[in-house]
Amino acid sequence: MTADVFLDAGILVSAVDADPAGATRRDRARALIREDRFGTSAQVVQEFYETSTRRLTPPLRPHIAARWVDRLLRMPFVPTDAVLVKTAIIRAHAFGIPYWEAAVLSAAEVLGARTLYSEKLSHGRTYGAVTIVNPFLETTQR
Repeated sequence: MTADVFLDAGILVSAVDADPAGATRRDRARALIREDRFGTSAQVVQEFYETSTRRLTPPLRPHIAARWVDRLLRMPFVPTDAVLVKTAIIRAHAFGIPYWEAAVLSAAEVLGARTLYSEKLSHGRTYGAVTIVNPFLETTQR
C-alpha cells in the first residue's frame, strides 16, 4: 500500500479535540483527513489512542477512540518491525532528531509518502524523500 501523505499523531489528536479554543486546528485536521489519501503507522495509532483518551480535556471516550482506530487501521499502515526500528535508529542519528520522530519519518518513507504532516519536525525541511509540513503554522500565526 502507498499513501500520498502521512499524518503524525498530533494531527489526528487535533481532529478529535473538543476544546473550543482548538476549533480552527480541529477543522484543519479534519480537512486533511477528508482530503488526502493518508497513511499512518502502529506508533502513530498507539499515540493517538493514548493521547486522545488520557490527555485531552475532556478525554475522548475509549469506545469512540476505538472507532477512530478502526478507521485508521483501514488506511495505508506501517507496522513496527525490526527493519523499521533499525531504519529509524539510522535516521535519528543521520538527521539529529529524536528516535520517535525518525520512526514516524521512516514509516512515511515505507508508504512512499512525500509529505509528512507534523508539528514536531521543522516545517519545510526535507528528510530524505519526505518533506515536513506543519498544517497549523498559518493558523497559529494569525
